[in-house]
Amino acid sequence: MSTSHQDYLAKRQLKKGTAGWILLAGLGVSYVISGDFAGWNFGIAQAGWGGFAIAALLMAVMYFTLVLSLAEMSAAIPAAGGGYSFARQAMGPAGGYLTGLAVLIEYALAPAAIVIFIGSAVEALVGFNGPWVYAAFYLVFIGIHLAGVGEALKVMMVISGLAVLAIIATAIALIGSFDSANLFDIAASEGTSSMLPLGWYGVWAALPFAMWLFLAVEGVPLAAEEAKDPAKDVPKGIIGAMVFLLFTALLVVLLIPGAAGAQAMGESAVPLVDALNATGHTQLATIINVLGLVGLIASFFSIIYGYSRLVFALSRAGYLPQTLSVTTERKVPARALIVPGVLGFVASLSGEGDLMLAMAVVGATVSYALMALSHIMLRVKQPELVRPYKTPGGVFTSGIALLLSLIALTGVYAFDPRAFFYTLVLFVIGAAYYFGYSKNHLVAKTAEEEFAMLEQAEADLYPETEETTATAQTV
Repeated sequence: MSTSHQDYLAKRQLKKGTAGWILLAGLGVSYVISGDFAGWNFGIAQAGWGGFAIAALLMAVMYFTLVLSLAEMSAAIPAAGGGYSFARQAMGPAGGYLTGLAVLIEYALAPAAIVIFIGSAVEALVGFNGPWVYAAFYLVFIGIHLAGVGEALKVMMVISGLAVLAIIATAIALIGSFDSANLFDIAASEGTSSMLPLGWYGVWAALPFAMWLFLAVEGVPLAAEEAKDPAKDVPKGIIGAMVFLLFTALLVVLLIPGAAGAQAMGESAVPLVDALNATGHTQLATIINVLGLVGLIASFFSIIYGYSRLVFALSRAGYLPQTLSVTTERKVPARALIVPGVLGFVASLSGEGDLMLAMAVVGATVSYALMALSHIMLRVKQPELVRPYKTPGGVFTSGIALLLSLIALTGVYAFDPRAFFYTLVLFVIGAAYYFGYSKNHLVAKTAEEEFAMLEQAEADLYPETEETTATAQTV
C-alpha cells in the first residue's frame, strides 16, 4: 500500500474491539424500539386489526429473512458500510453506492421524523415544543456520540432497557383486560368481513406501518469494524435483536388493541398510554408516558450512530466528500455525525414527521431489495468466499426477503404517493452526484482493493493485534 493511502486511512480509523454481541443486540433493539410505542397502530386504521396482523406477519417474515441474509454477509465482509459494503462486492461501485444512498435516505430522515415525535412528547409533558427542542436533542445526543463509541453504546443499552421495561410492564398490566372481541370492533364495509373490514387494499396500505415494528434493525452491521469479533458477534447480535423485537411486536400488536379496542388504538397518538388509561391503570400510564419518550430517544440516539458510520464508510471510499470520514483522537467520525445532524435538524423544521417517516420507509425498502439481491449474487458469483456464518435456506431465504421488500415498497405508494415520489427525487439527485462526480474519485476501484487496503492499514496501525492473533493461531 502506498504511503499516501496509508496516511489517508490512518486518519480514518474507528475504535476496534468496543462491542460484543450483547451490545450489538442492544444496538439493534435500540434502533427499533420507538416503533413499539407509536406509529405501527395507524396500520390498524388502514386495514383493521386482522388486516394489520397479516401485514405485520408479512413484514416480520421479510425482516427475519433479511436479517439471516445480512448475518452471513456481515460475517464474511465485516466493514462499517454494512449493506453498502455487501452490495459493492456483489454489484460493483454503482450498486454499492445506490444501496448506500437508499440506506442513507432512511437513516437521515428517520431521526428528523423521530425528533418531531419527541417534541410532541415533550410538549405533552411540559407544555413546550418547537425548533429549540429539536436542536437541544440533536446537540445533546450527537455530543454523547462524540465522547466515544464505547460510552455511546453503553448509554444506548441503558435507555433501551428502560424502554423495554415500559413495554413489558404495559403488557403485564393489560393481560387481565384482554378480550378477543376488541380486536374486531371496526365495522366491516360492504363486501368485507370483520377480519378484513377494509379489504385487501387495506393490508397493502398497512405494510409501511407494520415495518415500523422492525425498521432499522438492519443497521447492526454498521458497527462491524468496532465489534470485538465481527465474524461471530455481528450475526449473533443482529439475530438476537430480531428475535427480541418479534417478541415485543407480538406483545403490543395483540395486547394493546385487545385490551382497549382496535378502532380506538388505530387512531391513538400514544397507544400504550391510551390503552392503560382506558383500562384504569392511570398511574402506570403516566410513567409509561415518560418512558415512551425514552423509547423515542433510544431510536433517535442509535440511528444517529447508524448514519454516522454509513456516511463514514461512503466518505472513506470516496463516494461522499472525503473530509466527512476523518476521525478524532477518540476514533470518532465527528464530521459524519455533525453534518447529517445539521441536515436532519433542517428537515425537522418542516414539522411533517409522518411524511419523512414514509420517505424513510421508501429508502429502507429499496435498500432491502438491493441487500437481498447482493446475498443471492454473492452466493452465485463468489461461492468460495469464506462465510463463518451461513444463512439457513441460502438464496431461497434471501429470495423471500427480496420479493417481500418489493411488495412493501409499493405499499408506501398505496399509503402516500407524495412520499414515494419525493424519495425518487432524492434518488435522482444522489445518482446524478455519483455518475457526474464521485465515481471518478473513488479511493479504490473495486471492493476487494478497498478491503485489502483497510486490512493492511489495520495491520500497520495495530501490529500488536496481528501478533496476538498469529500467536493464538499457532497455539
